[in-house]
Amino acid sequence: MKRFATLYAALDATTSTNEKLEALIAYFAGAEPEDAAWASYFLAGGKPRQSVPTRLLTEFARERAGLPEWLFEESYQAVGDLAETIAHVLPPASRESSLGLAQWIEERVLTLRGASPAELRERLLSYWDELNWSERFLLTKLIGGGFRVGVARQLVVRALAEVAGVDHKRIAQRMVGWTDSREKPSAARYLRLVAPAAEGDDVDTPHESDIGLPYPFFLAHPLQADPATLGSTADWIVEWKWDGIRAQLVKRAGRVWIWSRGEDLVTERFPELASLGAALPDGTVIDGEILAWEPGASAPLPFARLQPRITRKSLTKKVLADSPAALLAYDLLEADGRDLRTEPLESRRATLDALASVLAVDLLRVSPMVVASGWQALAALRDESRARGVEGLMLKERSSMYGVGRTKASGTWWKWKIDPYSIDAVLLYAQRGHGRRASLYTDFTFAVWDEADGVRTLVPFAKAYSGLTDEEMRQVDAIVRKTTIEKFGPVRSVTPTLVFEIGFEGIQASPRHKSGIAVRFPRMLRWRTDKAIEDADTLDTLKGFLNEAMA
Repeated sequence: MKRFATLYAALDATTSTNEKLEALIAYFAGAEPEDAAWASYFLAGGKPRQSVPTRLLTEFARERAGLPEWLFEESYQAVGDLAETIAHVLPPASRESSLGLAQWIEERVLTLRGASPAELRERLLSYWDELNWSERFLLTKLIGGGFRVGVARQLVVRALAEVAGVDHKRIAQRMVGWTDSREKPSAARYLRLVAPAAEGDDVDTPHESDIGLPYPFFLAHPLQADPATLGSTADWIVEWKWDGIRAQLVKRAGRVWIWSRGEDLVTERFPELASLGAALPDGTVIDGEILAWEPGASAPLPFARLQPRITRKSLTKKVLADSPAALLAYDLLEADGRDLRTEPLESRRATLDALASVLAVDLLRVSPMVVASGWQALAALRDESRARGVEGLMLKERSSMYGVGRTKASGTWWKWKIDPYSIDAVLLYAQRGHGRRASLYTDFTFAVWDEADGVRTLVPFAKAYSGLTDEEMRQVDAIVRKTTIEKFGPVRSVTPTLVFEIGFEGIQASPRHKSGIAVRFPRMLRWRTDKAIEDADTLDTLKGFLNEAMA
């Protein structure tokens, strides 16, 4: 636990990619396999389940610290993070633990679920009493289910590749499904992850238990330059950029698996797509986008129609009827058990087209190619994206292989997106951030003017926490502290004085929100120091965007 706590603190203390990589390499080079297995699981995005309710964590820590409720609450408000508050207020440890990360997780953390409050109290007080500040902080994060760390998965891959002496693409391949919570991290799995490749072996033979795993997803780069610099349009396959759930459908050994890009197994969420397996030959892997699509319709439905498939706990007949799904195929990665990823995209697309034409079912469609006379004509089509319900265009080199992650080594894919929606909004509420920003107010709620019945009121419509520089965040934090009106737990309401340009990718009606509108992927584009709050945009402007999106 000590070594992982030290690593966590090092990762949280820097924004330098090189420093984070060095810390990861140092950790994995010296960690025991069972500890490295759990560390790589958490760092790659694995989410620990909450083992102890927040109420009990707070109660036990306050009791052990001998603090009245009001003082603990004031401490929490000053710090902004419960795990950090607990680590600060507890008295110094009376003994020291030598247990490794795996022992802590498997023998202690995972066994807390379902224990009585009395047993939880006894065990937690004992655990806290053998850990230093950073270890207590980390343990409480893991117990509370709030573990987050500012490190990209690809950086973990690079560190493991460096330690193992194995090509990073091979490590990425082996890590697919690594954070699947149904298979516990173990020393044996970790040793397979970092095992040397056999001489002349280009692609790992999947372990028997990994037969249903997808390939690492190939990701596109955002196109910032003039597309004319890419040469002739004849060298590129152009498609619409669809707004759905990126996924791979895997058919092997008579079974079907559907994986999201985030490595969530979503087969049970989309039973109609799983039924495609009956028609597909064994050894087939299709890369595509899951979209809301009614049978026989010529175009997909808005993304909002697909959300119930992910958010609802159970799939009723009504949910299935209201949120029909189809797979829009982009690529064929495996056919008859043969890995096609090193073949040119043009060849893979031809094989995909042939497969889809044989199946001829609504549930599987091939993403149509966009054909135009040149880049200027494509730009004109791109301007129609919102009217078509898409986010822009995808540009893929005809000769490209299917790479791993966001790389240009295998040939380049570009996403040529339209500019986001943008609106000027007023900062109304603020909440502290996480990690190195836990002491700053960085998570904000924004509002626009509602001018109904001739009365102007500010109505919240979006939350955002990204887009500003560290220095801007510090300046806004200072203003939030000076203009606070009320406190609601960790949230502060402020006197409206600040205007920000908020960008977002999509918009939909939402009866759950006071504004009646929900937006997708909101972020701060810039701080509008040139605008007074009276000049911020209105709810009618948002409704105009909504009408445009639904037209």
